[in-house]
Amino acid sequence: MMTEQQRISAFTSDQARAKFLATYTQTFDRLWPAAHESLDVVTSFGSTRVYRSGRTDGTPVVLLSGAGGNSLMWHRHIAQLSRARPVIAIDTVGEPGASDQRVPIGTGRELAGWLDEVLTTLGVTRAHLVGCSYGGWIAVQNALHVPGRAATVTLLDPAGFGRVTGRFMMWVIAGGLAGLTHAPLRRRLARPLRNATLRDDDLMRLAAVTMGFRRRLPAPPRSPTTTCAGSPCRPWPCSASGARCTTRSRWRVGSGRSCPPLASRSFPVLATTCRCTARTSSPSGPSSSSSRPKPWPDPVIRETAPSTGSDHLPVAARSRL
Repeated sequence: MMTEQQRISAFTSDQARAKFLATYTQTFDRLWPAAHESLDVVTSFGSTRVYRSGRTDGTPVVLLSGAGGNSLMWHRHIAQLSRARPVIAIDTVGEPGASDQRVPIGTGRELAGWLDEVLTTLGVTRAHLVGCSYGGWIAVQNALHVPGRAATVTLLDPAGFGRVTGRFMMWVIAGGLAGLTHAPLRRRLARPLRNATLRDDDLMRLAAVTMGFRRRLPAPPRSPTTTCAGSPCRPWPCSASGARCTTRSRWRVGSGRSCPPLASRSFPVLATTCRCTARTSSPSGPSSSSSRPKPWPDPVIRETAPSTGSDHLPVAARSRL
């Protein structure tokens, strides 16, 4: 049985942490495109690094990175997003970044509480939550456990939407091995492996010094057996707003793939937010399509009226699992 200290994400040594932070700082200074304010927010679970960019008025876009990542994963999108509204990029506590976890996190509810503390300290009452992979699961947990905080939720390759298959694990392993090769070969492998990060030399240098990090965050639970049945998916009732689920991916409406683990709650997708569309033809993950990978679209963010009850949340699901 692990001790409390062993249940906290941390670097394996002070030297590993110092090496990572030096590379992280250099990479951030080189890649971050917009003027920003850097803040360290104290929470019950440790210090959290936050970067604020863009305008000072309006509902902010809050960016949550995937497992093993940090705010730098959004560097290509910050400039465009920050032109129209405030943008808050967060280094998730417990992930390799500038945040520093001090207390174990064992459940999705605790992650939701951590994010709630961060946004409360920043004075954010409503936010457009945008989460990639594990960050998508955190966004959903926050929407479930802190009703009224999220104005919209946009999910990119969200974790917790289905089983972690052997094919997915092989993709992860292949990407890791490709990252250890020389740069010219690594860049060439990006296309067949459908992993655009392999082309980004700066982020790959940062990934190399992340090896000394021990991650101890909870894994999303397996999806329930509720399935789509040819009509709009029950936990994601797009028809409530006049929209309809469409897809060109392996996750097809009516195919029997599991829906997200949202218990008995019903979260409508608002037509003013986006089309409820699942897409897999991207360089970020395995796909059955032979078409050329397409880049991620920028999140479509529009203001919506606050919901009148805790059981309604506008959600935009763009999944490529």
